[in-house]
Amino acid sequence: MPTSLKTIKSRLDEHLGEGLTVVAQAGRKKVVRRKGTLAETFHSVFVVDLDQNENSFERVSYSYADLLTKSIDITFDSEETEEVEADAE
Repeated sequence: MPTSLKTIKSRLDEHLGEGLTVVAQAGRKKVVRRKGTLAETFHSVFVVDLDQNENSFERVSYSYADLLTKSIDITFDSEETEEVEADAE
């Protein structure tokens, strides 16, 4: 896990335009799972364009601190396919 906000931003910059799944804590026992595409990264936040078939709004933004504090978890679609291929071997 990256230990600085600058490292988190640089790693997200490498995945711009890729599909991802964001799992966020919405309460004590509630988890929200959203699918979308990493659209933009800014100085302190990143923006995800959400899949319109599954969500009622178009975009959502999160801060890099959310990743650092593990309030949210991100899995890129490319990482999921690598795991499936490794399991098949």
